[in-house]
Amino acid sequence: MADQWGERMPRSVSLLQTVAVSVGVAIGSGIFRVPATVAAQLAAPGPMLVCWVLGGIVALCGTLTVAELAGALPRSGGIFAYLLEAYGPLPAFLFGWTELVVIRAAALGAIATIFAEYLGYFVPLTAVQVRYTAALAIVLIGAINYIGVQRAVAVLSATTAVKYAVLMALGLLAFTASGGSGAHFTPAWPAGVPLSLLATALIPVLWTYDGWADPATMAGEISNPQRNLPLALIAGAVCVMLVYLVVNVGFLYALAPAQMAGSKLIASTVAARIPLLGGAGAAVVAAAVVVSAFSGLNASMMTGSRVFYAMADRGLFFRIAARVSARYNTPSVAIWLATALGVGYVLENDFAQLADKFIIGIWPFYALTVAAVFVLRRRRPELPRPYRVWGYPFVPAVFLLASALMVLNALLTNPRDTGLTLLIILAGIPGYGLRTYLGRRRS
Repeated sequence: MADQWGERMPRSVSLLQTVAVSVGVAIGSGIFRVPATVAAQLAAPGPMLVCWVLGGIVALCGTLTVAELAGALPRSGGIFAYLLEAYGPLPAFLFGWTELVVIRAAALGAIATIFAEYLGYFVPLTAVQVRYTAALAIVLIGAINYIGVQRAVAVLSATTAVKYAVLMALGLLAFTASGGSGAHFTPAWPAGVPLSLLATALIPVLWTYDGWADPATMAGEISNPQRNLPLALIAGAVCVMLVYLVVNVGFLYALAPAQMAGSKLIASTVAARIPLLGGAGAAVVAAAVVVSAFSGLNASMMTGSRVFYAMADRGLFFRIAARVSARYNTPSVAIWLATALGVGYVLENDFAQLADKFIIGIWPFYALTVAAVFVLRRRRPELPRPYRVWGYPFVPAVFLLASALMVLNALLTNPRDTGLTLLIILAGIPGYGLRTYLGRRRS
């Protein structure tokens, strides 16, 4: 039976488990390589650290805002549910369409591929074997999620705790690295760093922070959601920002900006210089990436499948995808759909590149979601809001401004990939029209 919000699955996920989902989905493989990318683009310690702080502030502003919507509308689907409530079915369908055809499958494929590549450090794998291993990892995660949300969350909580502790330790131990020096922080801000370059470097940084809104997709399974969901979203964002800043300051102490820029596997380079790790630095980092990617893959499956479930449950997707397993109380068809998409894509594409290309596609929907706070405060003032966004209207406005500048900068600096992403989003309009037409015929 449905509860007071219309949800049909048990609300069994606790506050701490929701925080684990938030941290687990945000911290993936990006933090192990993006610091080198940012160093190559900005080449100075001041702009580099400012970029990471700005990324954290933007993500936190988005989180603080979405937390109000999550507390007021604790429905499965997260962003999908908020867009549906604020703007109607078309924007919500386009978000679900983008998740279906690009974002979720690309995320699953990219994370699984990185998992398999780093697993190859311990078990040598050919290029073909990497793809099959990645596909098997997606199937395994799909099976874990299918047999119960508590089993999936238990695995996620354990792996997230391990990867967070290892990442924090790596950032702190970097201050003991041989060759490390405070001189790497000077000159802090040399002349000639254009703001457009800072905006370009912000895109991969925001990719590492991405996932701050994903736990809201599971709102239909979170206990006491009006309290726990806003708290978990905010706590998760703060935890991620803290560890990222520690890691980047530590890396910058261990390596000069030019050395960071030239180190593709920057975490391994830093670990090799830490005396406490001896010669095991590379193995420690490889193991950390394997655990981190496995945790991120689990969180991405858990949250992404709930979007497909919510679409079907609200009548905007094939009804079968709203089926809940009678035995395991999980959205079984939606989970296996996400699994099939991830496997199909990982066997046919280079996902590490694909995910980087299409990450900008989620930001128009983030902006619409944050703007929904303004819309719903005007349209539905009677809606119970156990949490109201701190700093309103300034905090949502900061996020909206940052989103607009980032999308505009992406259009100017990379018009081909950005334009292609936007075209794929708009390609969902005919699909929505067809769904509406068929729905009317059935009626």
